[in-house]
Amino acid sequence: MHIPKMYRTNDLQVLKKIISENSFALLISSKPKLRATHAMMLWNDDNPENPFVETHISMTNIQAKEISNGDELLCDFLGTHTYISSSWYNHINASTWNYEAVQILGIAELMNNEELYNHLNKLTNKFESQQKCPMTMEKMGEKFVNSAMKGAFGVKIYPTEISIAQKFSQNRNDEDFANIIAQLEKSTSLVDKEMAEKMKLSR
Repeated sequence: MHIPKMYRTNDLQVLKKIISENSFALLISSKPKLRATHAMMLWNDDNPENPFVETHISMTNIQAKEISNGDELLCDFLGTHTYISSSWYNHINASTWNYEAVQILGIAELMNNEELYNHLNKLTNKFESQQKCPMTMEKMGEKFVNSAMKGAFGVKIYPTEISIAQKFSQNRNDEDFANIIAQLEKSTSLVDKEMAEKMKLSR
């Protein structure tokens, strides 16, 4: 991913936040041909010295039949993003797009059954915890879970290259920067308001 220097960060806390808030990301493989699947992903840094992305796709997905241990995979996460109109500047310029994103290029390691269970359990708990009556894997029962797991293909991706982008109008002067925030705050879009807040925190 091309990231101009002013928009690049190496802050792993930013990476973790983007992945946590935007877990439904693209899993991209290239053998024997280029393929991509949207999948739920988690950042696992239980061992800070050897973190990885964990994800799963359907066993019937063609990628599940093609991905092997040692393959190079790309995980692509898109965070908050929104249009920035050139009418908000105090001079003639091009309109643009503000965004945050993470790309992780890494090496595949297929999950065993225990790892797959732990992965699915963590995913379930993360999203079910927000529900009034959470449906945990324990409540589903061992028989159902074991049957469902047979249809899941789990894979870990150990990073070889990490790219983190936060394009928040860093190249704009103070007047334009403040006006961009003001215009975003006027919007009825929750994403625009979220971008405004993130921009305010960036300076």
